[in-house]
Amino acid sequence: MNKKELRIKYKALRAKLSSEDIEDKSLAIANQAVKSDFWNKLYYHIFLPIMEHKEVDTEFLLQVLAGKDKEIIVSKSNFETRKMIHFLLTDNTKFKKNEYNIPEPVDGIEVPSAKIDVVFVPLLAFDKKGHRVGYGKGFYDNFLAECREDVLKVGLSFFEPEEEIIDVCKSDVKLDFCITPEKIYEIKS
Repeated sequence: MNKKELRIKYKALRAKLSSEDIEDKSLAIANQAVKSDFWNKLYYHIFLPIMEHKEVDTEFLLQVLAGKDKEIIVSKSNFETRKMIHFLLTDNTKFKKNEYNIPEPVDGIEVPSAKIDVVFVPLLAFDKKGHRVGYGKGFYDNFLAECREDVLKVGLSFFEPEEEIIDVCKSDVKLDFCITPEKIYEIKS
């Protein structure tokens, strides 16, 4: 399937999920993540979900990261440049939803992309080769292109992978892993 078809399919599948489904599946994803071997890093970037779009609730992963004493990074999006500014999450971080209902830090200690070790990536769908489909704005592809070459890119998905996304671009950044409620997919290059 192509990206447009996959966006339609997975938005419809998400729409059918109840709030209990989202909570259960998000907890299962966090429990899978705990089994992974990428916890030896320090700086972890995590997205805060758009609840209205029924995204993976990352609250459980935030608790894991805090429990492992990791430095947690959250972002603010600039819709004119399609770039993100990254901030260290602290006890004093205040959040405000932007016009797209994305919870964002109001301000804080800025962290350069090059410092980030692991990025948890939101997505609508992914394939077995590590390609992903997001909302099509390119924010994460732009952000991941700014990161170090060895940054770990970890997708979070309620659903299992597609066989192949047929219309990938050179600028699409592939995942290293994708975590679903059932398993962790390690993507081989």
